[in-house]
Amino acid sequence: MVHIPSLFDVGSVTHAGRVRTRNEDSCLVRTDVGLWAVADGMGGHEAGDLASRIVVQSLDTIGLPDSAADLLTQCEERLFHANRQILSLSKERQGATVGTTAAVLLVRDGYYACIWAGDSRVYLVTRGSINQVSHDHSELEELIAGGAVSREDVKDWPSNAITRAVGVADDPEFEVVTGPAEPEDVFVICSDGLTKHVQDDEILQHAITRHAQAACDDMLALALDRGGLDNVTIVVVRLLVPRSSEPTRSPLDREPQP
Repeated sequence: MVHIPSLFDVGSVTHAGRVRTRNEDSCLVRTDVGLWAVADGMGGHEAGDLASRIVVQSLDTIGLPDSAADLLTQCEERLFHANRQILSLSKERQGATVGTTAAVLLVRDGYYACIWAGDSRVYLVTRGSINQVSHDHSELEELIAGGAVSREDVKDWPSNAITRAVGVADDPEFEVVTGPAEPEDVFVICSDGLTKHVQDDEILQHAITRHAQAACDDMLALALDRGGLDNVTIVVVRLLVPRSSEPTRSPLDREPQP
């Protein structure tokens, strides 16, 4: 397939929040290859910040892909490589639990792919509506999916352990969703430090009314104003309408004289 160049408006921000002393989130912006990622080191465990950094550093070694399929293959290889590195880190620390979520967005040749493990999220804002492309790998989501509880029942649930992560098993499980990516679509990748405080409809309003960096900054400010209970990381990727490559001439220009 011939590569169709894309134009992007991209913003990113990461912050420790108002309660945590250390930021265990990491993010990666690789607009040159069409890759963006958020990783949230597992809170309360040793070296969560190292685990999240290992994921983004591994993804950052991806080279210019030949195709969308090649980009997805390289991404999956790097995630499995990061998983092995984090497992080695755990062994160095006498088997301490070390892990991280990962949420990765790929955009190339008019399509997107979302690859994730854990509860960091990828949203797609298109035609004025917001959809959560990923779904949380967490105990609560499994209970809701199984019909044991309703979403209303779990609003004030005291804890919500994740059920998948990078670095906690020899054979990690990643989920992949793909679809068409169109000009004016906006993707929001974030750690749960944002979604603890900011609702989906608020994310939608910021995504459609602000430039990417301003949207990131404003949503971070909102999360901090509401308590900033966790680390907050946000990446916003807006697909721009490609400019025509055809030369244009003003109708006021005079015709060249013979």
